[in-house]
Amino acid sequence: MTDLKSMYPAELEEYFLSIGEPKYRAGQVFARLSAGDTDFSVMTALPSALRTRLSENCVIARAEIASRLVSKIDGTIKYLFSFSDGEKIESVLMRYKYGNTVCISTQAGCRMGCSFCASPLNGFRRNLTAGEMLEQVMAVMRDTGEKVTGIVLMGIGEPLDNYDNVLRFLRLVNDPAGLNISHRHISLSTCGLVDKIDALSREKLQITLSVSLHAPCDEIRRRIMPVAKIYPFDSLMAACRRYTSATNRRISYEYALMSGVNDSDRDAHLLGRLLAGQLCHVNLIPVNEVKERGYKKSTRERVNGFAGILESYRINTTVRRRLGGDINASCGQLRAEHTEE
Repeated sequence: MTDLKSMYPAELEEYFLSIGEPKYRAGQVFARLSAGDTDFSVMTALPSALRTRLSENCVIARAEIASRLVSKIDGTIKYLFSFSDGEKIESVLMRYKYGNTVCISTQAGCRMGCSFCASPLNGFRRNLTAGEMLEQVMAVMRDTGEKVTGIVLMGIGEPLDNYDNVLRFLRLVNDPAGLNISHRHISLSTCGLVDKIDALSREKLQITLSVSLHAPCDEIRRRIMPVAKIYPFDSLMAACRRYTSATNRRISYEYALMSGVNDSDRDAHLLGRLLAGQLCHVNLIPVNEVKERGYKKSTRERVNGFAGILESYRINTTVRRRLGGDINASCGQLRAEHTEE
């Protein structure tokens, strides 16, 4: 079956010409797909015979809501979506004063194996298509009736491990005839796949690259993140410098603070010396406590002390405000619970 939602407009034109239809049909279909249609029968601008033909030969990704949790604290909504093959992923709608941001998944499961994260629980199943990533944004908009102005690729999966589909998604979501979401309002998080960071830097996209660092040195990073055994600290930092040089974009380093693991004053000084002078920002995150993992989040005093040390190195540092705290809005756990069931 042909996946129309994952096609660029020019590819849609080629497809319609290949089946003997005028290429303007591509614009009609792209507009309806971008409006959130998931059924050819409602595309009434198309002839009935063509709608039937498309239904028989093409597929449109659709995310069905399997579970929906709403925070009573801040209105954050956590979705468990199910696709046609039964695979389930998570997305989160986060409401801010400046607009709505959706955190989307890029894979069903994850093969990176970070020891503190819920996403790898129950294993890796498959990559998501560009259309399935777009559909998460559209499904949230259909459900809430609200516009989405920002996207973070920080849900289940490692985005750069699904590089081609993610790059296709980034181009499609930015298309002026589509959702037209600015790349400056999109963040992509990676655990540090050096070769893919270099590939992404060559695209010169104006997205924000968020690097999940979570340690100030190889010794700690290798204990909690298997990727560090393939890409040592020095090679990751060099790739980050190359990315900044190529794009002139500030990198955001994500650092999950785990009590007794990576939150000492020594760790903060190591990180400060490592990042001092870089065009970067550090996002400190008290680790999400996953029952299967056993890590404990750092105390508020320890978090503030760590932040103060980084700031003494003149590093722009923030402590991430946790949204959806009452619904456990961090990705991975809801999928794991349903997979076990």
